[in-house]
Amino acid sequence: MATSIQLRQIKKAYGDVQVIHGVDLTIDPGEFTVFVGPSGCGKSTLLRMIAGLEPITGGDLLIDGQRMNEIPAAKRGIAMVFQSYALYPHMSVYKNLAFGLETAKMPKAEIAERVQKAAEILKIEPLLQRKPKQLSGGQRQRVAIGRAIVREPKIFLFDEPLSNLDAELRVAMRVEIAKLHNDLGNTMIYVTHDQVEAMTMADKIVVLRAGVIEQAGAPLELYNNPRNLFVAGFIGSPKMNFLTTTVENNTLKTGTASVSLGRDVTGATTLGIRPEHITIADGSGVKFADVIIDLVENLGGQTVVYATTRDGQALTIVLEGQRDVALGSTVEAYLDPARAHIFDAEGMAI
Repeated sequence: MATSIQLRQIKKAYGDVQVIHGVDLTIDPGEFTVFVGPSGCGKSTLLRMIAGLEPITGGDLLIDGQRMNEIPAAKRGIAMVFQSYALYPHMSVYKNLAFGLETAKMPKAEIAERVQKAAEILKIEPLLQRKPKQLSGGQRQRVAIGRAIVREPKIFLFDEPLSNLDAELRVAMRVEIAKLHNDLGNTMIYVTHDQVEAMTMADKIVVLRAGVIEQAGAPLELYNNPRNLFVAGFIGSPKMNFLTTTVENNTLKTGTASVSLGRDVTGATTLGIRPEHITIADGSGVKFADVIIDLVENLGGQTVVYATTRDGQALTIVLEGQRDVALGSTVEAYLDPARAHIFDAEGMAI
């Protein structure tokens, strides 16, 4: 049965330096939760505290309702996959998978059964007699994940496991980890700085900044309804555009146009609009800016346009399909008011 995790006012300090500031979070049984945020935000530290590799300075960690603060890592029912594969180079893949179980004095028959099961799940049966140096990066990461699977843990923790792989392998392994979660149904926590990984894999995304949770929720909830400027700018690729704006008679003034959003915008200072929600076709929405085209990237399925408004603000536009947009030309940019995001002077969504 899948396992629940609760963090109640979890704090972490190194001497006088506080790095995790009273985190409250509930992870439901079987949920795939992704911790995401910039470097130094505390996501790996939080993961290591859950694993038992870092002592908790304050607060309570509960696994299935049992307080685990002082429980050793080995007794928490957790398996962790690190950024580094850390495979034993002199051992075969089979021995790498079996070593931890052998150390625990498990019967050989059960070890063989668990190793075979993990190899089948990860499709590495033909590799069992190879040494790590004979494997590709993706194959080594599969072995590292297999080493966690054979322990049959209640919870899987992944600390940026794909960051050492090239772009193509990252996509392939991302799919494999998602399939693994669907097959096993275990509770999983995954740490990454890559918001694309977060959006495509997670049941719940937890956005962290400076040891504080900025927002937690389903991927599309964070995409559609970011709580503040930080979350709005972090979730989505390319990132959301932000334009300085003022308010007159409940209408936004962007420097070159007036935008009526049909709702109260009192206190608005920033207009946010995602690149994929901007069009340049006449009459395709509400005009909000005249822009000068600086650069065009033709990607085949999409055309990415980098532009500057007349008052000097940068704007990224993503157009579907192959579009002929001339460098240096001036075009009108349109938006759907329902897709616009408004933020106040404190950066909070209105």
